[in-house]
Amino acid sequence: MKHHPIVEKIISKASNSYIQLSVDELIEKATKNGEGVITSSGSLAADTGEFTGRSPKDKFVVDDSTTANSVWWGDVNKKIDTKSFDNLLEKVLKHLENKSLYIRNSFACANPNYRLNIEVVTETAYQNIFANNLFLRPTSDDLDTQTPEWLIIAAPSFKANPSEDNTRQHNFTIINFEKKIILIGGSGYTGEIKKGIFTVLNFVLPHNRKVLSMHCSANIGKNGDTAIFFGLSGTGKTTLSADPNRKLIGDDEHGWDNETVFNFEGGCYAKCVDLSEEKEPQIWKAIKRGALEENVRFYPNSNKVNYSDISVTENTRVAYPIDFVDNIAVPSIGKAPENIFFLTADAFGVLPPISKLTPAQAMYHFISGYTAKVAGTEAGVTEPQATFSACFGKAFLPLHPATYAEMLGEKLKANPNINVWLVNTGWSGGPFGVGSRMKLSYTRAMITAALEHKLDNIDFVTHKIFGLAMPVNCPDVPSELLNPENTWQNKVDYLKMANHLSDLFNNNFKQYADGCSEEILNAAPKSLASNS
Repeated sequence: MKHHPIVEKIISKASNSYIQLSVDELIEKATKNGEGVITSSGSLAADTGEFTGRSPKDKFVVDDSTTANSVWWGDVNKKIDTKSFDNLLEKVLKHLENKSLYIRNSFACANPNYRLNIEVVTETAYQNIFANNLFLRPTSDDLDTQTPEWLIIAAPSFKANPSEDNTRQHNFTIINFEKKIILIGGSGYTGEIKKGIFTVLNFVLPHNRKVLSMHCSANIGKNGDTAIFFGLSGTGKTTLSADPNRKLIGDDEHGWDNETVFNFEGGCYAKCVDLSEEKEPQIWKAIKRGALEENVRFYPNSNKVNYSDISVTENTRVAYPIDFVDNIAVPSIGKAPENIFFLTADAFGVLPPISKLTPAQAMYHFISGYTAKVAGTEAGVTEPQATFSACFGKAFLPLHPATYAEMLGEKLKANPNINVWLVNTGWSGGPFGVGSRMKLSYTRAMITAALEHKLDNIDFVTHKIFGLAMPVNCPDVPSELLNPENTWQNKVDYLKMANHLSDLFNNNFKQYADGCSEEILNAAPKSLASNS
C-alpha cells in the first residue's frame, strides 16, 4: 500500500501503526482502549470528548497562491498564513511520535472521473471506523495502486497555543489547498473529518472541474430518473428522499457534471435524537455491528441506547456504510436530475406547500437556503425565526455562493426539462402556534405527483409577493391547501406576514448581492407596495 510522504515519516516514528484494519479489528482496539462500548444492537458507541459538533469558528483555510484570489474570505473562510500552518503541522507530527496510530486509505467521489484519493491518520480507533464508514472503500487491487492525493491528520489530544499558533482557541481544523492537507487538532468530533473533505470538493470540483458540488440527498426512480433534495435540518430531507419506490444514491453530498449525479461518500452520518423504528426505519435498521454511534446515552443498567437522552448533546449521531441501507443504487451514480426539490419548513405559514421555480428563482432560492426555527426549539426562540444557509450548506463553501448558483442556472437553462420545486414542509393556515404543520402524507403526495409528471399539465397561479407558480390542484391533496393565502382566516394578516418574510429574504440577500447577476437579483420577492 502506498502512503503519503508525510505518513511515511509518521509511521517511522510511531510506536504502533495500525494500517487498513478491518472494522472488527478496529472495534476490538476501541473497546480495549476504552474509547467505546458495544450496544445492544451491536454498534460501537463512542464519546467524542469536549466537542460534540463542528466548531465553524475554528475552521481555517491557508492563504496562499492557490486560494488568495479565489476563496470567499470572511466568517466562513477564515485566513491563516502558511508559516502558522507549517509550524502547527510540525508540532502535531512531533505530538504523534511514539503513539499508536490508525492509518487508512480511502477515496471520495463515486464517479471515477473525479476520484479523490485520501489517506487518513487518526489517534483513535473510533475515528478510523468513521473514516471507513463515511468515505468510499478501496478494493485490495485499488490499495496496490492508489496514490494518496489528500492527507487528513486528526489529533484530538493535541491542543494549540492560540497566541503562538494564530488559532482562536486550542482546537482547529485547517485546510491547506496547496499542500493538500487537512489538519485537525483538539477535537475528537468526527464530523470535522467528513466536512473537511466536503469543503475540499466544494473548491476543487466547481473551480477546477466545472462540476456542481451539492449538499443534498439524491435518489433514482424505477425508470432511471434522478431526483435531488436540498434542505436544512428539520425540513424532511432524509425522510423524503428515503422512498421505498426509489433507490438511494446518497443522503448528504453529491456532484453533478454534464451527465451524472454522483455520491461523494460511501456512507451516512445520521442524527439519532428521538430516533425510532417507526419514524426512521432505514436508519434504525442500519444501527448494527460496524455502525458507530456518537455521544448517545443508555437506559439505566443496560447497553440499550436511549435516543431521547440528549444530556450530552442534541447532536447524537450514527455513522454507517451506505450498504447498510437496503434500497441503494450500486454504484452510487445516477443520470442528470429530472426534478430538484428545495425543502423548507416555513414556520411563518407563508410559502405554498409546493411551487415551481423559474431558473432565476431557483438560483435566488438556492443562494437563500431558507427554513425557519419554531418557538421552543432553542432557548430564547419565542416566535418563528428565519434561518438562511447559502446553497443549503454555507459553512462548507470556499467559493462565493453565486458561483454555485450560476452553475445551477447554466445547467437548468441547458436542459429546460429539469423541474425545480420549492416544497414547504412547514406550516399552513397561520404561523407556528396558530396554523398546523403540513401532513407528511400530503407532502409525499405532492413530491410523487412531481416525480410522476402529474403536475406537467396542471394550471398554475402566481403568488402575489414571492412570484412562485402554485398548482391549482394536485392528486391526493386538498386543493384549498395549495394556495397558502386561502388557508388563513384573515387574508390581511397573511399578506402582512408574507411581506415580513419577503423583507427577511431581501435583508439576508444583501450580503450576496455584489456577486450576483441582475437575473438573480430580479427573482427576489417583491414587497406589497410594489404589487399594488
